[in-house]
Amino acid sequence: MANLINLEQVHKSFGVTPLLDGVSLGVQEGERIGVVGLNGGGKTTLLEVLAGIEDADSGRVSRINGLRMAVVTQHGWSAGPGGGQYSRLPEEATVGEVVLAGLAEDSLGAAGATDHGVAEHEWAADPRIRGVLEGIGIADLGMDATVANLSGGERRRVALAAALVRELDLLVLDEPTNHLDVEGVQWLADHLLSRRCALIVVTHDRWFLDTVATRTWEVVGGKVESYEGGYNDWIFARAERARQADASEARRRNLARKELAWLRRGPQARTSKPRYRVEAAEALIADVPPPRDTVQLASFARKRLGRVVIELEDATLATPDGRELVRDLTWRLAPGERVGLVGVNGSGKTTLLRALAGNAEPVAGRRIQGQTVRIGWLRQELDDLPTDMRVLEAVSDVAERTMLGDKEISAGQLAERLGFTPAKQRTPVRDLSGGERRRLQLTRILMAEPNVLLLDEPTNDLDIDTLQQLEDLLDGWPGTMVVISHDRYLIERICDSTWALFGDGALTNLPGGIEEYLRRRAARAESARRPQGSAPAGNAAPATDSAAYRAARKEFGRLERTLEKLTEREERLHAALAEAATDPDKLVDLGAELKQVQAEKESTEARWLELADEVG
Repeated sequence: MANLINLEQVHKSFGVTPLLDGVSLGVQEGERIGVVGLNGGGKTTLLEVLAGIEDADSGRVSRINGLRMAVVTQHGWSAGPGGGQYSRLPEEATVGEVVLAGLAEDSLGAAGATDHGVAEHEWAADPRIRGVLEGIGIADLGMDATVANLSGGERRRVALAAALVRELDLLVLDEPTNHLDVEGVQWLADHLLSRRCALIVVTHDRWFLDTVATRTWEVVGGKVESYEGGYNDWIFARAERARQADASEARRRNLARKELAWLRRGPQARTSKPRYRVEAAEALIADVPPPRDTVQLASFARKRLGRVVIELEDATLATPDGRELVRDLTWRLAPGERVGLVGVNGSGKTTLLRALAGNAEPVAGRRIQGQTVRIGWLRQELDDLPTDMRVLEAVSDVAERTMLGDKEISAGQLAERLGFTPAKQRTPVRDLSGGERRRLQLTRILMAEPNVLLLDEPTNDLDIDTLQQLEDLLDGWPGTMVVISHDRYLIERICDSTWALFGDGALTNLPGGIEEYLRRRAARAESARRPQGSAPAGNAAPATDSAAYRAARKEFGRLERTLEKLTEREERLHAALAEAATDPDKLVDLGAELKQVQAEKESTEARWLELADEVG
């Protein structure tokens, strides 16, 4: 198996901090590598050095001759074959010209598609290329659309498609799942698994990493630690390394105590002791590894929610150009409810979240908000951060001091707990990495002490350590929460119910969670492809395998837990109705909530019965 790229004792620094410090590694032919690490720790720098976009300060980077490589970064930029070619998507070019430029390069050498063109019949007849365009959603944008009119997320998808349509030896991707929906993430994973080329991908999507990676690189402290396997294997291996490091540290401390006790047996005795013993003691004291940056997210919500949280009644939501997204929607969020919201891009998820936040008025219907509600809204964009401030100023701008448990802490102490060291707190916000800005945005929201969280793609740009802290925080969140995310791990762990927008104007409950969403999307796609009036073939039963059976068992168990929660909630509402017998207004509200719970329970039971036959 050939080595495509080798790094030997590579150093790379920006400022005084070395991001890569004596790194030696190699990329094998056909290897699929996931790259993880803290935000700002050097992941993107590692990719750029590997691709030849950035030169190493010292060390050696070697690549095989004729290496066919493409790079797609978070900024929607792309690199040509062999590395080193690094340019923004041309504003005046069309989507078709950008996506098909690589095909022209493959067939014409260095000539680009913008000069020579690729005839439509040349790519339209290729099912592989058509599959990429459909899977990434380029067909929805239109091949004649110009880059200048695309959003940041759409540019990312165009750059990704331009790389995927090519025949390559190595594909380098930086956060490719950002701006893809759940269905798009699954398509991308399946596509990468079907290819023979090597892959290096920076990703914080745990499901995606576990699915595609055969090896995981962790960039930490200027070094690159290598682990076999994907996310789960990396977590187990890292835990074992941490256990061994803890045991080694305990031994070091014990030995240091003995050496120090020996040295303290009087000044005269110290001078007469062998010099090697003194040097050994000094080495034990000095040989303390620097701690990693840690993030400790905490809940600051202290104001309790009342009976009414946020309600939409007969609401119709539309885009600014009048396209109807949701119609006649009645949705009442209950205190403590935890909702995951999924759907294809453009189906209206963010618009619905904006309506819940009070930022977008319904075209018809009305929005009701409880008096005690304090909303924390984490948006996809980072434009709500004060880029003219430093990190500490941005945190103290929300609150100078806050209570954490029973202890009052300052903004600086809080920022340090959230991974911003004292030196980092003096950094201008505009100089932070995308993940650090995301963490700062989350910090400012929590400092405002909300009791309702509206999270729009909260996992974008966050490193895995911060994601784990975020999940731990949201596990015990005392308020109401609505989450839009393509991260399956996050949705399945922190949400009690999943709802979907399928683009049909309705909000649909999914008792089976993400798996049910993907099944329904596949069924709709199959129905759309089937000629009108035709029926599915025969009485052939769908094939089942062990993976499908395990998925059914997992969903069956989740539905049982959901049914238990819904039954408990139904019983509480019946008790509340009995207590409110003399309050007509309260009876109406409780009756509406009970009706919603019973409808959700009924749909969950129906799906539970279907699965009961499958799992036996």
